[in-house]
Amino acid sequence: MIALPPFPTRRGALALLAAAGLPLPARAAGLRVATVDWSVLETLLALEAPPVAAPELRQFREVAVEPEVPAGVTDLGLRGTVNFELLLLSRPELIYSSSFYVSSEPRLRRIAPVESFSIYAPGRAPYEPAVAMTRSIGERLGIAAGAERYIAETEAELAALRERLKPHAARPVIPVNLGDTRHFRVFGADSMFGEVLTRLGLANAWTDQTSYSAMAPIGLEALVRMPDAFVALIPPVPPGAMRTLAASAFWNALPNLRDGRLLELGSINPYGGLPAARRFARLLAEALLKAETARG
Repeated sequence: MIALPPFPTRRGALALLAAAGLPLPARAAGLRVATVDWSVLETLLALEAPPVAAPELRQFREVAVEPEVPAGVTDLGLRGTVNFELLLLSRPELIYSSSFYVSSEPRLRRIAPVESFSIYAPGRAPYEPAVAMTRSIGERLGIAAGAERYIAETEAELAALRERLKPHAARPVIPVNLGDTRHFRVFGADSMFGEVLTRLGLANAWTDQTSYSAMAPIGLEALVRMPDAFVALIPPVPPGAMRTLAASAFWNALPNLRDGRLLELGSINPYGGLPAARRFARLLAEALLKAETARG
């Protein structure tokens, strides 16, 4: 067995933090919680219970966008290889993980108790597991009423958007990320995007199997099989890709593009919880209604 390197002393950890120019953690009200997973992070933020530490905060702000991350949350570095010294220094009393980070959990348990969630699994819709996670976090942190309120608000927002989209429910939607100018990644029924489409009363144009919520790479020619679908394009988009596609005869000949059915959405965490579901529903509804109005 490979021996793990020892953790630094508290004095050494403080020196590390100071050298990195990061703020020293302060005790927040209630249980001190850290997380290594973004779906947990956005859920904690939505429940107004920010963690003391979480990974890749700059990237989270760009990809997930919301909820806003307070300045006092310590950035633990990459999700797959978090900075254990900074995590130790944050003095969490509980660490939230997910099925994506099982391999890190033995080492995380050397710092604090670990509780893990599994929202995403092949062939399983993630919405109800996200609700269960939200409820569990609320109960664990003594904010059950706030968690139930957030769940109810999410259901109400999806129901209201479903009502607004009723006149357009017959048109299928295909949610994609561009890999390059010839390929894309598509999100199926076991993705949060796919399940939100169903809850909005819309059909996912992609009915084939996916691999763990999404499938890639798919050639752009696959869009020919879905000429009536709205293409919901979710960032990130490779630099220069849209400029190249704008000059592509094949791209512009696609019925989806020719008929004004390309929906360019803002960035959304593709493996998020209820906050990501709400953001996708809102951005999609806004783009779809705007496109339908422009098409007359």
